[in-house]
Amino acid sequence: MHLTLKKEATKPAAFNFLQQQERFDDFIRVYNHERPHQALGGAYPGDLYTPSVRVYHPPPDPEYPYHDRTVRVTRCGRICVGRLKVNLSTVFAGQLVGIREVEDQLWLVSFLDYDLGFFDKERGRVEPAPDPFAPDKVLTMCPE
Repeated sequence: MHLTLKKEATKPAAFNFLQQQERFDDFIRVYNHERPHQALGGAYPGDLYTPSVRVYHPPPDPEYPYHDRTVRVTRCGRICVGRLKVNLSTVFAGQLVGIREVEDQLWLVSFLDYDLGFFDKERGRVEPAPDPFAPDKVLTMCPE
C-alpha cells in the first residue's frame, strides 16, 4: 500500500501541503471504495471494514508524587514555571513532566520513569542528565 501511495500521490509532489493532503484524501477514497483488491477476492476494503466495538480509553495522565510540580510542556516544547521559560523539546509537546528542585535553583526534569536532565535560572534549556549506565572512568584489567 505504501509504495502504491507513493507512486500515485507523491510523484510529483503537490505545490503546497494542502494540495498534497487533497491528493492523499483522493487516494484513500479510490483505494478503499473504487479499486478492487486481489487479496480480498475483488472486493473493496471499504465494504469489508467494520469499526471496532471496543471503546478507546486513553491512558491516564502520569503522576509525579516525588516531584515538586507537574507541568505540561507547551506546543513549542517549553516548560513554563512562573516567568521562567525553559526549552525542552517539541517531542514532549502536550505531555506532562515532573520537575523537582534538587539543589538551590537547580531542577530535575523527568518524564514517566526517566530523568531527562536539569535546568537552572541561568540557562534557558534542559541539559541532559548523566547516563546512569555509563562508567565514570574506564577500569583497567590490572589493579596497578
